[in-house]
Order: sequence, then C-alpha cells, then structure tokens
Amino acid sequence: MSVDIRSATDKTSLRPRIRVAVISLYAFLILAAISWGYILLRGGSGFEDLFLAQTWRDGADFIGRLAGKGSSHTPAFLQWTEWANTGKLAYETLAMSVLAIGIAGLGVLATFLPAARNVARGELAPSRGILWRSLFFIVRGLFIFSRGTPELVIAMIIIFFLSPGILPGALALGLHNYGILGKLMAEVVENLDPRPARALRAAGAGSFQMLFYAILPQALPQFLTYLLYRWEVVIRTTIIIGFVGASGLGKEFRLSMSFFQYTDIALLLIWYLLLVVLVDLVSTWLRRLAR
Repeated sequence: MSVDIRSATDKTSLRPRIRVAVISLYAFLILAAISWGYILLRGGSGFEDLFLAQTWRDGADFIGRLAGKGSSHTPAFLQWTEWANTGKLAYETLAMSVLAIGIAGLGVLATFLPAARNVARGELAPSRGILWRSLFFIVRGLFIFSRGTPELVIAMIIIFFLSPGILPGALALGLHNYGILGKLMAEVVENLDPRPARALRAAGAGSFQMLFYAILPQALPQFLTYLLYRWEVVIRTTIIIGFVGASGLGKEFRLSMSFFQYTDIALLLIWYLLLVVLVDLVSTWLRRLAR
C-alpha cells in the first residue's frame, strides 16, 4: 500500500513539471515563428541576400584572398618568422584566458556560499542574524550586475585607466564570468543533499564546520567542472576583447582587418583555432581527473 501511495505521489509531482515543459516548448515555437516572420516579412533584413549569386561570389573571393590569391607576396602562414611573431600573441591570449578564469574562480570561491538560499537563510545558515542574511542580497546583486554587463563593455571601461595589455582583458573576462560562475555554484549548493550536514550538526559540529566538511566537499567537484567549461568559453572570447585594445590575437586581428592583410588574418585564425582545440583537450582531461 505504501508503495502505491509513493508512486501516486511521484506521478502527481511530475505533472506540474511536464505541464511547464510543454508550455515552454509551445512558447518557444510561437516566439521562433514570430521572429522568423518578422525577419522575412518586414523587408530590409538582408536575409534575401543569402540567395544571391553575388553574395556567394564575394564570399569565395574573400576565402581566396585569405589563402593568398592575388597577392604577390608569400602568404604569412607560409613564413616561419610570421609564425614565431604571432606565436607570442597566441601565448598572451592563452595567458589572458588563464588569468581571467583564475580571477573569476577565486572570487566565486570566496563568495558563493552566502549566495545560496539554504546557506543564507535556510537550515544550513551558520547565523540567523540580519548581517548574514543581508549578505545573500549583496552577493546575489554582485552576481547579477557582473554577468549582466558584457565583457566588452567592462573592457572598454577598464582600458580608460589601465594601459593596454593582458591585465585589462583578463579583468574584463574575469569579472563577467564571476557572475556566471557564482550563480551556477549558488544553485549547486541549493540542490545539494543536506543529510551529511544534518548528520554533522547532530554530532555536535558547529555551523562553519558543517559548511566546510559537508557542503564544500560536495560542491567543489561541480565547481571545477563549471570552471573548466567557462575556460573553454573564455578562450573563444579573448579575440573579441582584443578589439578594444587588450593584448593578444584580438588586437592584431583588428589591425590586420583594418589594413586588409588577408593572409595575416588567415594565420591569426589558424592560431586561434589551435588555441581553442588545445584548451578543449586540456579541459576535458582535467574534468576527467576531477571526477
């Protein structure tokens, strides 16, 4: 009888979730149809240009120029000196991504616990005082502001009082990803199994001992996984940050585009793809170790 009651309860609890999922799917399809209808019917969107032969000829011509077509000089990607020069920029780009994810990770480690509801004002709260509860709103506000401000905007602001280089780009990427990682980790803590913490509390452990010995060991593996995933995203964003004056491949890419140095652009894109593949492989390997 108890088994039947549990199964009936589980089915009842699943119905609202299924209902929300179905409504979300229908809403997504409706919004997608409206968006495509707006693009196709309003005119002037440029969508029809995709079907013009001239558009494809221009695209093929651009790819040919990247490969060195029409140039009397040896393509940059066939010159060893150019590989060596741009290799230094690739190293700066990689260093920027590592520094950025380090800034974000350290900031999140120091602040994500008060941002979880069950730690700030729930059964795992180390204190019931107004000061500890107010930390929840302060840290959550920082997370919202940080992830809501694009890294490009942050970089444009930072570049005004810091000289161009690796640091402004790393700070911009780190501050933006701080908010993203912080929200993810706060939600991880909110969904953790509370039984180890309850057992420690029943054994006489203090509130902060409970946090450090029951909550952190469960949350840290997930934190490392999210950190590595965001590193993969950061390495892809460094080239955009370079457009506003930060160092690395992005800055050189903007200059090469301005001077129509097509084979230099091709070489920078090759380095960029190599960095992305390298970071993806290292991240995958480190995630396996974390498990």
